[in-house]
Amino acid sequence: MGGFGLFVTVLLVFAILMVFMSVKSVPQGMEYTVERFGKYTATLTPGLNIIMPIIDRIGRKLNVMEQVLDVPSQEVITKDNAMVRVDGVVFYQIMDAAKAAYEITYLDMAIINLVMTNIRTVMGSMDLDELLSRRDEINARLLNVVDEATSPWGIKVTRIEIKDIAPPKDLVDSMARQMKAEREKRAQILEAEGMRQAEILKAEGLKQGAILDAEGRKEAAFRDAEARERLAEAEAKATMVVSEAISKGDVQAINYFVAQKYIESLKEVASANNSKLIFMPLEASSVIGALGGIGELAKEALNKKA
Repeated sequence: MGGFGLFVTVLLVFAILMVFMSVKSVPQGMEYTVERFGKYTATLTPGLNIIMPIIDRIGRKLNVMEQVLDVPSQEVITKDNAMVRVDGVVFYQIMDAAKAAYEITYLDMAIINLVMTNIRTVMGSMDLDELLSRRDEINARLLNVVDEATSPWGIKVTRIEIKDIAPPKDLVDSMARQMKAEREKRAQILEAEGMRQAEILKAEGLKQGAILDAEGRKEAAFRDAEARERLAEAEAKATMVVSEAISKGDVQAINYFVAQKYIESLKEVASANNSKLIFMPLEASSVIGALGGIGELAKEALNKKA
């Protein structure tokens, strides 16, 4: 009875041990491969899994979350024979645990070396100016090439980024001088363009001013001609009125005409520059009489209007 009890106890312990060996718990973000007698048979996903104890065992424990690898710095010779130092990062994710475990040895090292090789290939076919200005294009070309090459390994390369492109110091100094010269050239071009535009605007302003001045003189001449024409018309009308009055025997009209000419002559004599003293051997009563004749004409004109 004691031997049977010992057997049962050993059997029970063995059964419990088999249960513990058959139950496998896989954490989130991980996948385990199962090998039976050294051959891959299945992949355990996150959660509680059951395997055959003794004959099955866990082969590889793989992280299926997106991972990042730092690409070491390396020197690259560009198409125009400029040597630059380049480094970067690569992001990848395991999509097929079995392929990642059994299709490639040292997966991380293989990815890094593949990226470094393609960096030299892609950047070596471009000029230095293209490297510095087309980083997005370089990243896209690297991603396409590396993702296609790593597809048989059961991984997906999601992103490749060039972190830094460092030309030699003497080349950087040369580029700085070139940039400075280019900016000075642009500044001189802009300054010359500004001066040219200013001269054009100044010439247009002078032209417009000359046009306006000519138009002003034309308008003034037209106004002067119009005024002289109206004055001539007034004088002609006045002469016609005086002539009619004379023809009718009106003595006051003759006095008006004589007084007008007499006063105009006195005005011209008085306004002469070389006239300091004027002798007038005339009778004042003659001038007063002429003025009286003008007054009489005015009265007659007003009486007629009334």
